[in-house]
Amino acid sequence: MTELADRPRRIALAGASGTIGAAVLKRLVAEGHDVTVVPRGTLAEAAALAALCAASRPQVVISCIASRTGAPRDAEAVDYAANARLLAAARDAGAEQLILLSAICVQKPLLAFQHAKLRFEAELAASGIGYTIIRPTAFFKSLSGQVARVKAGKPFLIFGDGNLTRCKPISDDDLARFIAGCIGNPEALGKVLPIGGPGPALSLRDAGELLFAAASKAPRFRSVSPAMFTFAGKLLSLGAPLSGWFAEKAEYARIAHYYATESMLVLDPASGEYSAELTPEFGSETLESHYRRLLAEA
Repeated sequence: MTELADRPRRIALAGASGTIGAAVLKRLVAEGHDVTVVPRGTLAEAAALAALCAASRPQVVISCIASRTGAPRDAEAVDYAANARLLAAARDAGAEQLILLSAICVQKPLLAFQHAKLRFEAELAASGIGYTIIRPTAFFKSLSGQVARVKAGKPFLIFGDGNLTRCKPISDDDLARFIAGCIGNPEALGKVLPIGGPGPALSLRDAGELLFAAASKAPRFRSVSPAMFTFAGKLLSLGAPLSGWFAEKAEYARIAHYYATESMLVLDPASGEYSAELTPEFGSETLESHYRRLLAEA
């Protein structure tokens, strides 16, 4: 997809307090756009949200919001309802385009937050507003949780043999640049765009080996069975009818199992398999360079 050096736009950005949203805000300001940040609390109040959009008159609305836990109640409130209110306010204010940051995992929806995201994606596509839905693969942040472990001399945790899943992780800055490139871009209008980093597709073991190399340490791995999440989910589900706490924890176990066993790549509709070849690549920052920077900063 071609990036456009378009004229500055009036943009309303929701989700600027998150990791990706903050990177998008930085990119938009650098490109000279007039940005209005939508406070997270405002997203829960339809009247306040409508007033903010009416006052700022955004030409483009960008949503980088996502539920923090993925639990059903949180997913319904944020992934669907908050986005639905944002869409209504955008249309009433005369916005030309709404750019939604979704997730590639909605291709195979087994979890509450995936169904909530898909429900809003369908509503957005049917709304009549110009839209762009972006489905990125794994973020660098999701593959950085074990940096401290490795630096401390501990083994890198993998699921199974470490090759159960693969992804093309993308950096915050590269994803922000991709999102900004969709603003007013006719090639992006009415599209669902999966996007990964520069490649190649990496397994969890590959990520661990890159981290050990960056830390100048010999690779050490410890395997964890994804079956433990299945067992935990079934056990916690027994208490779900009696307690919301049990229901929420059971969903967390299902989320953990999903990410331990499903690749974050484009799902080939012909074969039903995840495909590295069909997963588009964008950007220049690699996971290896990210690890080296984190280790240097630490």
